[in-house]
Amino acid sequence: MAKKKKGLVVVNTGNGKGKTTAALGVVFRAWGRGMRVRVFQFLKHTGSRFGESRAAEKLGIPWSALGDGFTWLSKDLERTAALAREQWEHVQAAIRDDEHDVIVLDEFTYPLHYGWIPVEDVLAVLRDKPHMLHVVITGRNAPEALVEFADLVTEMREVKHPYKEQGIGAQPGLEF
Repeated sequence: MAKKKKGLVVVNTGNGKGKTTAALGVVFRAWGRGMRVRVFQFLKHTGSRFGESRAAEKLGIPWSALGDGFTWLSKDLERTAALAREQWEHVQAAIRDDEHDVIVLDEFTYPLHYGWIPVEDVLAVLRDKPHMLHVVITGRNAPEALVEFADLVTEMREVKHPYKEQGIGAQPGLEF
């Protein structure tokens, strides 16, 4: 059987930890191969300085976080939704520019799940993306239409978590 070449749409979803970590593994692997990579984070604080964004800065990987933090702590969900829609506009421009080989949309399933960005609009953009562009999407509750459309879907399943079982909070370098 002949092997086709095409850019993949990858979705990392589920309730378990590791969705962003897996996507960043792809970023690191692609960057190491000289591919042009870019990361867009949704919901995470604009200008946040998590370990992954600090590493990206040192490596020269374009990184954009646009949001006001965890949705359950938002004092203004309309502003949160507007920031997600603004970030989606940036993503669409980056896809149209065709200057990257891999684009990660971190925590992107949340604006889809909440209905802030119509899934049909996202699928239309993904259908028309450059042929060899890989798009990696992370977050819980991936909409079924996105799951059906994607080429590769991995569901992270929580088996055991130190916060729930031992009261241990998020650890620097491991989770942020």
